[in-house]
Amino acid sequence: MKSAILVINSGSSSLKFSLIDINSRAVLISGIAEKLGFSDAFLTIKTSVKERFNLSPTNHAGAMEKILSVLHQLQLSNSIAAVGHRVVHGGEQFKTATLIDETVISVIEKCISYAPLHNPAHLEGIKAAMTFAPTIPHVAVFDTAFHQTLAPEAFLYAVPYDLYKKHGVRRYGFHGTSHRYVCQEAAKLVEIDIENSSFITAHLGNGASAAAILNGKSVDTSMGFTPLEGLVMGTRSGDIDPALVPYIANSLNISAEQVVEMLNKKSGLLGISELSSDLRELQEAASSGHEGAILAIDVFVHRLARYIGALSVSLPRIDALIFTGGIGENSTLIREKTIQKLQVLGFELDSERNQQIIGGQQGIITKASSTKAMVVGTNEELMIALDTASFL
Repeated sequence: MKSAILVINSGSSSLKFSLIDINSRAVLISGIAEKLGFSDAFLTIKTSVKERFNLSPTNHAGAMEKILSVLHQLQLSNSIAAVGHRVVHGGEQFKTATLIDETVISVIEKCISYAPLHNPAHLEGIKAAMTFAPTIPHVAVFDTAFHQTLAPEAFLYAVPYDLYKKHGVRRYGFHGTSHRYVCQEAAKLVEIDIENSSFITAHLGNGASAAAILNGKSVDTSMGFTPLEGLVMGTRSGDIDPALVPYIANSLNISAEQVVEMLNKKSGLLGISELSSDLRELQEAASSGHEGAILAIDVFVHRLARYIGALSVSLPRIDALIFTGGIGENSTLIREKTIQKLQVLGFELDSERNQQIIGGQQGIITKASSTKAMVVGTNEELMIALDTASFL
């Protein structure tokens, strides 16, 4: 019986994949195609060793063809029961994972204006995969779906209501698969019923967002109409005064679109530090006294703590604050500085436990008498695989 799910995550110039056995939850093989669209595009495959292949053609279709060719050579292609595709934006149309057909593709295309950096690439990956694996079910798993349980007071902006009715202007939220996965795992770790749970989740990586999750359902989140709103991120600004867009445009004699590109690609940790978007580099520089790195970390932590405080009003209590993502799982400094700012909510750090939980470890990092904060490793690929398997 076929028991493997092929998970695809297509970016504008990349295509990540994992083949996951749905019974054991083991990753059988994984890899990434990079520099798609360029002459030196290549695919890296990881099994017990790493292998690199040059791609021709150098687009998403070429990457998908090569991936399936390698899986066939390794006698893994016959184990694929379905393909699960990560899609960033599904608008209001999709509240769960959905079997892909022409109608679904059409809706994803309509959502391109909401996520112009992501959805076109996802479509490239979907169409390429469906071309080379036409007899296998293909399922779309949307980052936005988990947050479709937000109430109107949580998702509406205070702008003319007609903008929502006619143009879909509202908060959508992202990182849904990660937030959903870690709250389910946290409930198991602290031995409480997910149907009677109250968590704040902080997915911290190059992209970062936080969410309030009540009884396993999202009730509030930091990201908005696009993944630009909310927390400070690697190169994204997070929240700013909207009036800054025309002000910056006029000051620098650039267009509004160029300002938005600046806010997405040249801001955040990179913009403040004037050094790097990588928190690991910034922590190392900060330890040597680099003022820009110190300032960037302080702003990152302040915004994070402020959002956690704000999200707490959407919940009746806090069963646990969950740190996840590359930064959340590995930066003891960010966790320490954030918890220190949250004493008003009853958090008190256990410094020894905090230092121990890195590199794949998970567990509680606060003292027994305080409000719980914990680290839970995210696994978006597994969540996508499980959602995809539900259609079989």
